[in-house]
Amino acid sequence: MASAEEITLNAPHSPPPKAIEAFRVVEHHIKSEILKSRHHWNLHEPKMWSRAAGISDAELVRFDISRDLVLCRSAPTSYGTIILGKIRLPAISDEEGEGFVHVRIHDPPNRGVEDVTFHSLFTDEGNRDADGHPTTWRAIQNADTPLEFFNE
Repeated sequence: MASAEEITLNAPHSPPPKAIEAFRVVEHHIKSEILKSRHHWNLHEPKMWSRAAGISDAELVRFDISRDLVLCRSAPTSYGTIILGKIRLPAISDEEGEGFVHVRIHDPPNRGVEDVTFHSLFTDEGNRDADGHPTTWRAIQNADTPLEFFNE
């Protein structure tokens, strides 16, 4: 599996048609993983999805890849292409502004997009105290949160 030191991501850019197509292949899985993550973190640390408090599951995942995938980055690896995407969550608009999730998918080589797979959601455990324990949690990013490599 790749690490940030082993790959070179291209610069953040508007999603090209191929990226939109790749994310559409796994859109249902992304939505399912958002809800799974939300439910998991609500049991352990509700701050992670706190920006979605009071918003139903259905509202939270009411996004459309062709409209709400706003930024992409990618990097080739020996086993295909890693693609990062910043997806707008239309239901999230608060004092911090619009809300976004960062998603990592993988496109294996030589087959088109039919074998694209979901990899992970970025959940930021942020700053740490002197003992190494997280002090901030964030699954919903801001517009200005950089789309950087993550391996969760």
